[in-house]
Amino acid sequence: MAERINPMVKAALEWGPIAAFFLGYVQLKDETFAFGGTDYQGFIVVTAAFIPLMVICTGLLWRLTGKLSRMQVATVVLVVVFGGLSVWLNDERFFKMKPTMIYLLFGALLGIGLLRGQSWLKLVLEEAVPLQPEGWMVLTRRVMLFFFVLAAANEAVWRLMSTDAWVNFKTFGLPLAIFAFFMTQGSLFRRYGLERGDKV
Repeated sequence: MAERINPMVKAALEWGPIAAFFLGYVQLKDETFAFGGTDYQGFIVVTAAFIPLMVICTGLLWRLTGKLSRMQVATVVLVVVFGGLSVWLNDERFFKMKPTMIYLLFGALLGIGLLRGQSWLKLVLEEAVPLQPEGWMVLTRRVMLFFFVLAAANEAVWRLMSTDAWVNFKTFGLPLAIFAFFMTQGSLFRRYGLERGDKV
């Protein structure tokens, strides 16, 4: 059974690693560090610190709440994989590709569910967003397409723009885009929304 925790603690565990990555990058982006005879740029060093911080915060969140969503599990796994590749190969491109892989994975999974006539998004958001079955299908299609757009946007930014631009995009642009997307779904929520405690 999931336990309730202080919303501020939950927010700190979810967003703290991202904020720490941004602040660390700002401080160390122009620095070079030598480890084992190899030079590492500040971006790689910050990525190396971000990986265990993300794992620890996700573990604490699981310990305090008793559960993790599939998205949270997939995210931390991809952070470890792509962040680890960046550190191991001393190549920042792998970590920059991580959001692309996350959004492609989520979009593909939602698409598979839709092909099966199911809304797998409902499994993640049902407690927070009570909707009629038709509403879940509409929202799932929109979120699937939105994830594919985010994946394409991340690819465009990291390939065509500077690392500074990508860090700002990842830290501020992606969360703001997700917030804006759900804010634009007001008419869907009003049309298909359910009162708390209603059954379908």
